[in-house]
Amino acid sequence: MWNDNALAGKRVLVTAGADGIGLEITRAFAQAGANVLVCDVQGASLERLAAELPAVHGCRADVASEADVAAMFETVDRTLGGLDILVNNAGVAGPTGGVETLTLADWERTLAVNITGQFLCTRLAVPRLRQGNSPAIVNLSSAAGHLGMPGRSAYSASKWAVIGFTKSLALELGADGIRVNAILPGAVDGPRIRAVIAAKAEALGKPLEDVTRAYTSQAALGRMVTARDIANMVLFASSDLAANVTGQALAVDGLTQALS
Repeated sequence: MWNDNALAGKRVLVTAGADGIGLEITRAFAQAGANVLVCDVQGASLERLAAELPAVHGCRADVASEADVAAMFETVDRTLGGLDILVNNAGVAGPTGGVETLTLADWERTLAVNITGQFLCTRLAVPRLRQGNSPAIVNLSSAAGHLGMPGRSAYSASKWAVIGFTKSLALELGADGIRVNAILPGAVDGPRIRAVIAAKAEALGKPLEDVTRAYTSQAALGRMVTARDIANMVLFASSDLAANVTGQALAVDGLTQALS
């Protein structure tokens, strides 16, 4: 049974936690009484977060930068005094278009943030998590991490990589009592997915309304999920309710069988 104090006092790092899904995850942990540090690349987003949730710690960091991540973990030590939960949320949408239209720079940047960033953060988190209380890692993947997604090959490739990373870590770190799971959101309603839909409509030369309809109807439930749906699953995966759940790809997608 859920205990409202289950995550109270837990030391949590949420990457890209000042906007979008990350902000909703941050809100959920803060409401649960956790001690949260957020990193983000957007200074304005961090300022808004500080105004909304003054008890949450914030720092500016690009998870694809080894130097930024090292500095961030110095902040973890200084502000949290250790770590119990790492949420690897940072990600970028990457380019939209046929594979022959993609630039190497766009491809490499997508992988740098979406998978190398998780590696850089996890590498420094693990020694701290080993000293933590019921430690857990939650990696954000996507429905595109187990389904092909035409026109979004860079993004999908990076999110499939997250699943392999997650399952390997779960085996590697199980003896340390560190649980590692991935969450696979479907289409999450909000500005980011609307921008992706607009880019895809342009790339395909289709009406925006038609592409929007495809995204909202591709799930069995016939609707997009919300950022709060994702945050709720992050809290579950981080809590002792999931004490024997590790190495899993937890889909929150209304049962999506194919991506447009």
